[in-house]
Amino acid sequence: MITAQVSDKGQITIPSAIRKKLGLKAKSQVEIEVRDNVAVLRPIKSILELSGILHEYAKGKPTDWETIITETERIVAEQVVREGLE
Repeated sequence: MITAQVSDKGQITIPSAIRKKLGLKAKSQVEIEVRDNVAVLRPIKSILELSGILHEYAKGKPTDWETIITETERIVAEQVVREGLE
């Protein structure tokens, strides 16, 4: 288990091992949800990060187009709501 300390300003630094595992870089956005007194941190993908979304599927992996379309629509909708692009 990796631990982090809360600063006087209520901030924490996400340890590098966690940032790497989640693909977080400077200016990345995350969603934080509290479930049963546990904070769950989830990376938020930007529309710009979707530019290569099909790249992995082009490497010979099985293609489930319904999953690709559904996931793409979900990510784009979240970005639109978050940035007020409606």
